[in-house]
Formats: sequence, C-alpha cells, structure tokens
Amino acid sequence: MASAAVDHMISLTIFMAAILIFIGLFSQTMQTGITYELHTALSTKTSDLLDTILLNPGLPVNWSQRDDAIVGFGLQNPDFSQYKLSSLSPMRLTSSSQSPVYYPRTGTYYNNNSAGSGSCLLVPSTKSFNYSTVSKMLGINGTYGFQFTLSPTITLLIEKTSTGAPLKLSVNVAGTGDTLANAPLSYSLILVNQDANIYPTYSTISGAASTDPAGFAQLSFPGIDGESQSYALIVYTYLDGLKGMGYYVHELPSFLKTVVPLIDSFQNRNITIAHGDSVGQPPQAPSYSILSYNASFVLLTEEYTLRQVALDQSSAVGKVYYDTNSGQNYSSVSLPNNDGILIVTYKGTSSGQYGIVLVPWGLSSLGLPLTLGGNPIGQDWVTTDIRQVTVTGISYQAKLELWNLQGYQGVR
Repeated sequence: MASAAVDHMISLTIFMAAILIFIGLFSQTMQTGITYELHTALSTKTSDLLDTILLNPGLPVNWSQRDDAIVGFGLQNPDFSQYKLSSLSPMRLTSSSQSPVYYPRTGTYYNNNSAGSGSCLLVPSTKSFNYSTVSKMLGINGTYGFQFTLSPTITLLIEKTSTGAPLKLSVNVAGTGDTLANAPLSYSLILVNQDANIYPTYSTISGAASTDPAGFAQLSFPGIDGESQSYALIVYTYLDGLKGMGYYVHELPSFLKTVVPLIDSFQNRNITIAHGDSVGQPPQAPSYSILSYNASFVLLTEEYTLRQVALDQSSAVGKVYYDTNSGQNYSSVSLPNNDGILIVTYKGTSSGQYGIVLVPWGLSSLGLPLTLGGNPIGQDWVTTDIRQVTVTGISYQAKLELWNLQGYQGVR
C-alpha cells in the first residue's frame, strides 16, 4: 500500500509539473503571438499613414498657396495623381532638425529649413505646421509618434578642389545605394560681377558634362579666381528616369555681412529682404552697416538650363541697412507664379565685399531635404515604410517611421 501511495504521489507531481511547463510554454507562445500581431498592426498602420500623407493634397487642396490654417493634411500635388508631391506644401512644415530664427522687426520666429551655407529657407512659424499640429490632423495625436522625412534620391556633393585660378570644382553623384556612373550633368555657374554697379549683377556660365565610372565629374572655369570672387554653382543630373540637383555657394571669408531673405506670404508670394545683422540676436557693433542688393528669379527649362524671369524693378534692387540707434531697414520682393530660385547678389560699401544667397521657391528647387516629427531613438519598436516620389520632377524618397506611444502593456 505504501509503495502504491508513493507511486501515486510521484505521478501526481510529474503531472502537475508537466501542466505547469505546458502553461509556461503556452503563455510564452501567446505573448509571442500577441507581440507579432501588434507589430504587424503597427506596420500596416505605417503603410496606410504614409499613403494618406502622399496620396491626398489635404484640405483645402491649394493650402500650399495660402497663408491660413488647413483642415486636412496631405502633400500630393492637386494637379497630378500618384506619388507626385507639391513643392510648396513641405515648405510650410516645421523642420525638427534645426532651431528657429527670430526676426525682431516682426516679433516672429521663422522655421528654418535651410541646408548648408549660401541657401536660405525661412518661413514664419505662424504660417507653418509643427509635429503636434500634423499629428492631430492625421488623427494619431497621443497614440502614435512618427518621423517623416523627404530625402533626394540622388545626392550631389560639390567641392572646390583648386586654389586661385582657374576655379575647379568636383561633383560626386550618388544614389541611395551607390554612385551613378556615366550620368549626364547640366551646370550653371553664377558669378557675381565685381564692377562699378551700385546693385551687383551676375554672369552665367553654362555647360554639360558626365560622371566617370566612379560617379565623379571635374569642372574647370579658366580665368576665375575661386578665392576672391563670389559665385554659386547649380548642377542637375538625370539617369534612367531619376532626376536630381545640387548646389555650391562660395562665400568670401573676409566679408561676414549678408542679406537674409525671409518668406512673408505664400498667398502673395512675397519675400522680405533684411540685413543679416537685424535677424536673430543683433550684434552691438558695428552700429551701422549698409548692403546694396539685386534680386532675380530663375526657372529650370526642359533642357536643364536656367531661364531668368523679370521681377518688378522697384523691389528687385535696393539697399538694406542695420542701425542699432534707429532700427533696421528692409525691402520686399514679389515672385512670379512659378517654382524656381530667387538669386540675391549683394555688396558692401568697401572694395571686394560681395556675396550671393539662393532662396528656393519650392522645396525641390534646390533639392532640399525635410525632417518632420519626433525622435525614434529609444522607442521599443519602430516600423518604417518608404515610397519613391517626385517633387516637381526631382526624385525623392519619402520615409515614415512610426511607433506606439502607449506601449505594449507589458507584453515583450
């Protein structure tokens, strides 16, 4: 009897242990399954949300050309279908990669989407839409966090490789995975004329080239001193249906003054031109500085050359000054109803003081990137989806990273 009781107890113990092991394995399997379903749902949400952003123009459909608030968010160009985006809509988004710029005259902070020296894209925060606002319009505020980026598919890295004359510039063309060999290039060198004109003009030297098997092209400009002259190089490339562009601006290291263009109105297409010392935290000295400027607007033609469009001469040329005693002067320029590049050349009061700044009217006009949203680093699980899009013909990649702000309630 005692032996049977012992056997019974051992069998019962083994049975209970087996049940516990089974429950543990089943629970782990259930947790894995639930986690998988949550990740799958987040991935589906990412794909749907990205298409929501890219395949509808928002409400009103022409919100990129207005100054007021919007009802629905979307970046598609209302004149086209599929993944063709408006070039002005992204300009009204608050970049999460750079700090805003303050302009005391208007008492307004300006969203800074500029990229590199020599370019300027400053949009008033009152006419921009930040991460929180876009989250609410997408219906995910408090539920999901995201980061949305627009990045050119083709990148052009332009570097000066010479000292003095002749001016030599190296252009490296690369795609998302590797360099682009034998890619045709079309370029325009915008050279500021250092002559007796009160309002400095510029000359344009255009040409064509192609990259070598390593994706490089070398451009040479005889008779041009790359150190003492102010200039900008704009380069376009196109290969197998992909189009990209890049730019390089040379600023004279001895001339620290600059004009700063600030977007005033999308609806009226107005840009304010201010003295650089009056933007941000104005320096205490010198107490007075004056700059003469000359503004022009260019379009990209089908032959990948730049065509100048006439501006109202009453505002295209002028002077801006900074005076710590009496305030600062400014001017306003109205742009034509086209995407393009505003080129502003300027000079100081002393010999050799010249400069140039480029302003894109349309994000793709200078191939600028955009980042909107939070930081995915440190999140438990982040899903990513990508689409190939075009912005006024320039090839971009749109990427959305999404994560759950509410966590997974302890499921790991």
